[in-house]
Parts: sequence; structure tokens; C-alpha cells
Amino acid sequence: MAKISSEARQQYYERIKEYKQVVEAIHQRESSLKKVVDAEMGPAPYKRIAMADERLNLASYLLLQNELSLTLLGVKNEAFLNDARKSCYQAVIYLEEVVSSYVDAAFTDYSELLEDIEGFEDEKRYSLVRKLGFAIQSVEDAFGANSKWRWSFVELEARFAAVAKNLIDFKSFVAGDDPQIDGFYARRGHLELVIELLTRSADRYREKYELSTLRLDDFKKAIEFLAALRRIHILLGESDKADQIKKKAEVWKSKMETDEKRQKKTRPVG
Repeated sequence: MAKISSEARQQYYERIKEYKQVVEAIHQRESSLKKVVDAEMGPAPYKRIAMADERLNLASYLLLQNELSLTLLGVKNEAFLNDARKSCYQAVIYLEEVVSSYVDAAFTDYSELLEDIEGFEDEKRYSLVRKLGFAIQSVEDAFGANSKWRWSFVELEARFAAVAKNLIDFKSFVAGDDPQIDGFYARRGHLELVIELLTRSADRYREKYELSTLRLDDFKKAIEFLAALRRIHILLGESDKADQIKKKAEVWKSKMETDEKRQKKTRPVG
């Protein structure tokens, strides 16, 4: 490891001081919002959305601090990256509290929650989802492919996929699926992103099962995300795509059942 010059170290401490002040201000804004939410003793969905957004702002500044460490000191700062990862998780948790964490569920199961954020415009929903996705991917990239957190990102991305889906009001989506209606392109972009995220979550849980855990729970999660994807295609009247997903899920279920039988045979007795 190359020796760090006193000049580089001084630059680092001066710049990091500025970033830490911004980080502290973000924490204070989040804390103020949380106090209001706790005082109101209710859902306060818009404030939770604001808190999620602040968490993403926090993640971005933590990533900047890591970049500063890399640039001036030549060292990756795992503490900053881990805090950024936790901030992404907390952002997802706040959104789960707004629209639920349901994966494969009927739209009617959580439609009442969406009524509470009816004024949250489609463009803003899409923007928030993209911001969250960018933050998660940036943190994962900063850790690197061989990070100890590699497989934990599968869960984080999957939970992100679920809330991204649950932020879509499918009732108004179907009615407003027309380029002549305001917000069409944001709604379509959001939907296409959700389809991509659900597909990726299914594939990554399957990958996690095959390459890491061999836990049937991971395989079941993979199939659950396929089921959520199929539900969307059915809702949109896309029967061919729904049938394709159904066939894929059936193949995966068959493989899972075979693996389960083999695991039971090789499992120690007593």
C-alpha cells in the first residue's frame, strides 16, 4: 500500500468535514419527521416517503465519502459503505410501512394503502423508485463483486422490487394506460422497471440457492417472485406472457421438489 501524503490526508479531512455536516443535517431532518410521525400516532404515509427520500440522500453522501477516501487516501472505507447499505434498507422499510411488503398478493389486499397516497403523482413515484434502485446498485458496485454482502443484496433488491410494485396503483394504471393521459410515460416506465426487478429477484434468489445456501426457502422466494410477475401480466390481460411465466414456475417447482426429496434422503437421522 502506497504511503499517504500529508497533503492528501489534509485534503481528505477538510472535505470529509463538509460531508459530515451534510450527513448530520440529513439525520436531523429525518429525526424531525420521525417525531411528527410518532406524535400523530397514525400512518403519516407522505412523511414516511419523505423519510425514505432523506435516507437515499444520506446514502449518496456516504458513497461520496467513500469515493473521497478512495481518491485521496487510496483506501475503500467499509464503514461508509456499510452505513450506505443500511440507509438503503431503512428507505425500503419506510416504503414497506406505506404500501406493504407483499410480494405475490392481490391488488385488493393493499389497495387501501394506496388510497392514502393518492396525491403522490406518478412521475414522483417513478422518480423515487429509480432513485432507490440507483442507490442500491451504487452501494453494491462500491462493495465489489466479491464482497461478503454479495448474497445479502439479493434480499435488499427483492424487498425493493416488492415496494416498487406496490407503489403502482394498478386500478388507475389500467384506466390510464393511454398516451393521451397525463403521466402515461412515467407509469409505463415504472411498470417496465418493476417487471425487470421482479424477474431479476426471481433469478437472483434461484442463483443464491444454487451457488450459496441450498436452502429451499430461497428457492421458494424465487418462485414467489415469478408468481408476482405472472399476476401482473394477468392483470394487464397479457395471457401469453402469463403462460410463459407459469411454465417457468412449474419447471422451477419440479426442480425444487426433486431437490427437497434428495435433501430428505441425505439428511442425517437423529
